[in-house]
Amino acid sequence: MITVRRGAAAFAAAAVLCTGVAPVASAAPSPSATPAPVIPAGLYGTKDPTYDGVWRQSLAFIAQTTSGVQPADEAVSWLLKQQCATGAFASYRPDPAKPCDASTMLDTNATAVAVQALTGAKRQSTDPEPLAKAAEAGAAWLKGVQNKDGGWGYNAGGPSDANSTSIVISALTALGEKPGQVKSTEGMTPYDALLGLALPCSAKEGAGAFAYQPDKNGKLLANADATAAATLAGLGKGITARGVEPQQSPVCTDLATPTMDRAALNGASYLAAALAKTGHLNTPPMPGATDPTEQPDHGNTADAVVALAATGATKEASGALTWLKENSAAWAKESGPAAYAQLILAAKAMHVDPRAFGSTDLLKELAATGPAPKASPSAAPGASDDDSGSFDVWWIIGIGMVVGVGIGFLVSGRRK
Repeated sequence: MITVRRGAAAFAAAAVLCTGVAPVASAAPSPSATPAPVIPAGLYGTKDPTYDGVWRQSLAFIAQTTSGVQPADEAVSWLLKQQCATGAFASYRPDPAKPCDASTMLDTNATAVAVQALTGAKRQSTDPEPLAKAAEAGAAWLKGVQNKDGGWGYNAGGPSDANSTSIVISALTALGEKPGQVKSTEGMTPYDALLGLALPCSAKEGAGAFAYQPDKNGKLLANADATAAATLAGLGKGITARGVEPQQSPVCTDLATPTMDRAALNGASYLAAALAKTGHLNTPPMPGATDPTEQPDHGNTADAVVALAATGATKEASGALTWLKENSAAWAKESGPAAYAQLILAAKAMHVDPRAFGSTDLLKELAATGPAPKASPSAAPGASDDDSGSFDVWWIIGIGMVVGVGIGFLVSGRRK
């Protein structure tokens, strides 16, 4: 998910690469010439919020509320003020007092994750009505911009992709709606859109996986981030999902008539095989990169742990969780609140206390990135293992993915 938002910068870089035009050379500015980003009061994190303000705030809320921690009123107020009158959210609005207009880039991912965050915060609020109304307005806007194929793109009207469609499914589920009954003007459901992005088990490469979108030639290419998101959505679950019993190893099976449940389990089989190689997923190199070496992708690995746990494949997810415990501290500290949130959700999916994640108290570290929560992370009661079904996701969509970069957080965290 974090991968998604980080992808915004990657998207800009990829756009330059795709043009084939060399950028004009210029002297590199001195560090002192670049002003530090202005971080509004109530917002989690210290980095520029342009591409991920609403995303990281919402993930922080989801991780806290599912752990029995009540976010600060100041933080909740900040998120509410980001919403447009239509119910939609942009990635970030620096001046929330200015009404949204035609130039406001509305964001389905930000809207969907905010709907889930507000729904969770509502349960602990002393004044839940404004939060409930805001969540319902956000969901109404999402249903109003559903594509004809039943899915959603990152921006309203854009081509449907697996990550965006999955996170909207989770938002609808969080409000008690049945995604399979949410139909487009052509009578298509979100599950129809996801099934159209599923690779068959007979595929030579990426068997059982989901593609983010078809490539320019219409071919489906396996994408681990999209697969984790679609696996959860296909099961009617989200990133707050918990491991289930009995434990089972996922097997890829093609049916004569594909179903969403089967496609989700096939997605889990792909993730299990991918994690078995190294214990983690990798971030593909940027187009045109001189160093083709793949780097570990902590965020997508955390998402995969949640997806596998939700299918009962906790044995296959355990190695990845151990890898995260041993290798994610520096990444989370550098990446900020959304990263800590992803790790918290992965820990809870595996029934592991996020306050004792290796040598790290994840809830304490998350709380330190924003306004002090009403309930101390070290003293807050353990959250219930009930899965509300919400897909807090992602998890979810990367601008970089839009151009085929494959960067999880443009989209895991969304533009992760």
